[in-house]
Amino acid sequence: MDTTKVALVGLGTVGTGVAHLLLDEADRLARHAGRRLSLAWVVVQDRDKPRDIHLPRSLLTDDLSQVTDDPEITAVVQLVGGLEPARTIMIRLLESGKDVVTANKALLAEHGPELFDHARQLGRSISFDAAVGGGIPIVTNISQCLSANQIESLHGILNGTCNFVISRMDGAGASYRDALAEAQRRGYAEADPTMDVDGSDAAQKLAILAHLAFGARVHWQDIPREGIDQLQTADLQFARELGYRIKLLAVAQLVAEELELHVAPQLVRHDSPLAEVRDAYNAVRVVGDAVGRVWFHGLGAGRMPTASAVVADLVDTVVGRAAITFRTLELWSQRPARVMPRDNAHVSSRYYLRFDVVDHPGVLAEITGILGRHKISIASVIQHETGESAEEIVSLVVMTHTTTDGAIRQAVGEINVLEAVQAPTRVLRVLD
Repeated sequence: MDTTKVALVGLGTVGTGVAHLLLDEADRLARHAGRRLSLAWVVVQDRDKPRDIHLPRSLLTDDLSQVTDDPEITAVVQLVGGLEPARTIMIRLLESGKDVVTANKALLAEHGPELFDHARQLGRSISFDAAVGGGIPIVTNISQCLSANQIESLHGILNGTCNFVISRMDGAGASYRDALAEAQRRGYAEADPTMDVDGSDAAQKLAILAHLAFGARVHWQDIPREGIDQLQTADLQFARELGYRIKLLAVAQLVAEELELHVAPQLVRHDSPLAEVRDAYNAVRVVGDAVGRVWFHGLGAGRMPTASAVVADLVDTVVGRAAITFRTLELWSQRPARVMPRDNAHVSSRYYLRFDVVDHPGVLAEITGILGRHKISIASVIQHETGESAEEIVSLVVMTHTTTDGAIRQAVGEINVLEAVQAPTRVLRVLD
């Protein structure tokens, strides 16, 4: 059996899993690739750093040129995180004639179009299934298995940290702060979890999926996003009472031939598959015009789930499938969907509205009157029974029928200045 030399740049959590599979499961991989994958070099910053994997010391180097100067190495797994030096390393590898596999979603969300164009000019490929959804093969399925379809929509739970926090708040009644602290203790959240909890991580992944599914070149910072850092247990409780659960969803959907993108907490029916995604798991619901609705679910992070996706990409790269898919993606990118402007007033949905109001006569009539003037139809109302205090502050929850985002914004703007309203209205979309 022929042998192909490969290299690994970066030996962190995922890199350790990749090295394990390449060294300990070589026979299995050889059967899939039709050739043996020989790990020639592992590039690290510190060769003497203690690691929880036994590697022959002869494989370790701190010199990237050992890889770039070796013409027999044709494919490299690049697992350096962040933007720099990851971008510079990627360019050096491509320009030295290597095809690259990466799991760095931040790099692709920030510099993906530039790197993809540069790789194609050099006749090289970049594979990145592990960059979105960890072990879920969502990138491969969109770019290959669903190629007969026009993708109509994507709804994804793409951040395991947020899903874990929401699960603990919803299932165990934990506060946001306590649930986040537990996520950090378990290794699901970073010491600084800002990129996770404010929706940025999910927006980065959505930008990558939007490029794959719709040919859209959109910067992740241009995607409207709201995280879970303002989520309150009251909303989770009211959602359950209404027959829903709240999930942080990354959404891309065609609306009148324009692509609408957003990341935000939404109400999802309790009996739907997305509602059942718990803890640190990820899931993506895809709707295609030919296949209909399909569903992907699995661990979105972690050493071995992510390493599984990385090594699968490496096998595809070595046998030549990745290059074909990469060229096909270029053709699709030449027919991009037009991305809707931010805050498009014509996007329609059902909405959950929670008002914190002083409980006195006429408040409900004032609020419903404003909603009616903006042609917002009410599907249901919840106000729990209270005591006799005339000045007690209560929550009033309204579920609307389908209306437009513009109508909701205008109505809520008027409602928020009412004397009886004590806090900004909580607005969440509803996915039925």
